[in-house]
This record gives sequence, structure tokens and C-alpha cells, in this order.
Amino acid sequence: MISHNFPRREFLQICALAPFLSISNQQPANFTYSVKGKIATSDLGRSLIHEHVLVDFIGADKITSDRWNHEEVIRKVLPYLMEIKSRGIQTVMECTPAFIGRDVLLLQKLSDKSGLNMITNTGYYGASDNKYLPKWAFTETAEQLAERWVGEFQNGIEGTAIKPGFIKTGVNPGPLSELHKKLITAAALTHLKTGLTICSHTGPALPAQQEIEILKKMKVDPKAFVWVHANGTPEEMAVTAKSGCWVSLDGISEDSIDKNAETILFLKSKGFLNQILISHDAGWYQPGEPDGGKFRGYTTISDKLLPALKQKGLAESDIKQLMELNPANAFVIRVRKL
Repeated sequence: MISHNFPRREFLQICALAPFLSISNQQPANFTYSVKGKIATSDLGRSLIHEHVLVDFIGADKITSDRWNHEEVIRKVLPYLMEIKSRGIQTVMECTPAFIGRDVLLLQKLSDKSGLNMITNTGYYGASDNKYLPKWAFTETAEQLAERWVGEFQNGIEGTAIKPGFIKTGVNPGPLSELHKKLITAAALTHLKTGLTICSHTGPALPAQQEIEILKKMKVDPKAFVWVHANGTPEEMAVTAKSGCWVSLDGISEDSIDKNAETILFLKSKGFLNQILISHDAGWYQPGEPDGGKFRGYTTISDKLLPALKQKGLAESDIKQLMELNPANAFVIRVRKL
């Protein structure tokens, strides 16, 4: 019924415009950013969530982008990308951080040539005893570091229009140092301002649990946290997964198929299948080595692990959960607060 206090003409005008008006409580479409721009997470398809194109281990104080040539890297790497495309992979999260060889223009060229979605990152990497941290990471506050990372999200990376699709940081495997606590705090601040997922090179359960406690104190839901290189017993993984974090089994190789398959099946039995991410941590063109050094391809999951999981009884719907739905849910850009 139309109120007598509300003119009929205005009511009809609003009805006509209704399809074009946003509803205040309606959630925006789920999206992230690839190196080619905004993309719906439903369009990511089968994804490898932790791979590398180029990694330069020379150190933050020595690294420069003129240590490698784009055309030489593309000639070496592109065939490996076409291999996974032929196996149905559509998206690669490229996890090389700043000061270890992140090169967003190189990734953009590889995305154009391969047809794959490629997603890059912001953040700093403190693992390996801080060798890859820029000098200001030691002196600036968490707020100042977060401002730098938020700036890359808002304005683009290194003068380009390319935006990060996640945060990449890293800590040492033992109890968190004060410096590494600062990195995780900066990541939490960045998440709260951008909605970017936090991927932290971690390893054992102890530092992962300490990182999660920092996030919780800052009111960041652990669902925004990816426990990178998760290791330990399957039971330890299950205990940590109770927080809601993502458990990333991202060092999959031919000699770890059975171990990873059993871990996945165990976590599924405990109700955590929808929190598992899988990848190879492969690639690694290395500047300074002949022809970029030994390059490990990205096909083991498609060729070895998935068939093994199917043989052990994992359903096709479970494979879709692992390869498509979990990456889309993990890397959606959305602030997740407690």
C-alpha cells in the first residue's frame, strides 16, 4: 500500500530506478586483482596458490631489476606455464615478494602470452634471518610499513597500475622475534584497510599459532590468514586449523605425494577440507645462474597428486573444493574481522 504521505509519482520513479540502485546491506561481488586488473574470484578457476617465476637470493641491499632480462626469463618460463594451462590450470598466485625478485611487469607479460591469470603481492619477507628486508623495515613502525603496503594496493606497485592480490610476508620457524611480530602487525593493519589476505611463510605450528594470536588481538579473523608451508603432524595441523586459518600444503613434489595425500585425507576426516590449499612452491628462475638455473615445473599436482587422491577415494567435488573453491574463498578481497 502506498502511504498517503508519499506522492504516487515519486513512488513510481523510485520503483523504476530500483534495479539500478545498490542495496546498503548487499555484499559486493567477490573479486581480487590479477596483474591485468580486477577479476571475479569465480573466474579464477583451477588455481595454484603458491608458485614462483623468478627468485633472486642476492639480498635486499644488492637486488636490482637489471640483474635479469625479461625476454630471457619469458623464453625459459613460458613453456612451463603452457604445460599447466593444458592441464586446466587457469590461475597462478605468484608469491615472490618485493626485494626477492618480484617483477610485476614481467608477470604481466607472462600473463598476456600464456593466457593465465597471475596474481602478485605486497608485503615484506622476514624469513631467512631478515636477509630480504629493506633497511627501513628495521626502523619503521608497523603503521608505517602498513602505509607502504596499503599504498601499493591503492595506487599500484612501483609506478604501475598493477595492484597486489594478497599480502606476502615471512617469519623464522621458531618463536616470533619482535621484528617478525611487527611484520605480522603491519600485515594485520594492511588487511583491515584493504581486505587483502595475509600469506605468511611460517612452517611449524608454533609460530603460526603466535601469528594467529596477534591477528586475533587486532580483531582480524584467522580466516584471512594462510599458514604457508604448514608442517608438523597432521594432528598439529588440525589443532591449528580450528582457528579458521588456511592450511597451505605448498611444497608438493613427486617424492611427497603419499605424505600430502594422507595429510589431506586426514584433514578432510576432521572436517577441514574447505581450509586446505595446495601448490608446489616451484619454478625459480635464478638470475646469475646459467640459463636461470634448474627450473622445476608446476605439473606434479595435476599429474600425480590429484590422481592419487582420486585413487584413495576423494570425490570429484572434493577436487573442485581443493583446486577451485578454496583458492577463490581464500584470496577474495574482503575485510574479515572478529
